[in-house]
Amino acid sequence: MVCEKCEKKLGRVITPDPWKSGARNTVESGGRKVGENKALTAKKGRFNPYTSKFQECRICRTKVHQVGSHYCQACAYKKGICAMCGKKILDTKNYRQSST
Repeated sequence: MVCEKCEKKLGRVITPDPWKSGARNTVESGGRKVGENKALTAKKGRFNPYTSKFQECRICRTKVHQVGSHYCQACAYKKGICAMCGKKILDTKNYRQSST
């Protein structure tokens, strides 16, 4: 659960989307070229455990695997906030949510 501003910061996937209209990872939008192995050439999205470590959630202290996020998806959904910046997205006042 991320806000519109943080959607630009999300990582890209290796395979192109089958629906090309609006896809961010096609050849036209600067994505995968013909004959290029994206897993080898895209060093920005890959995780290297020797140079960096996973972030911890600021609420529950579990490991967050999404790059650039400060909150895990469970805590972001329960609080109604963006997982990356913490901005309030959703009013969860009348929601009936479990504690797990």
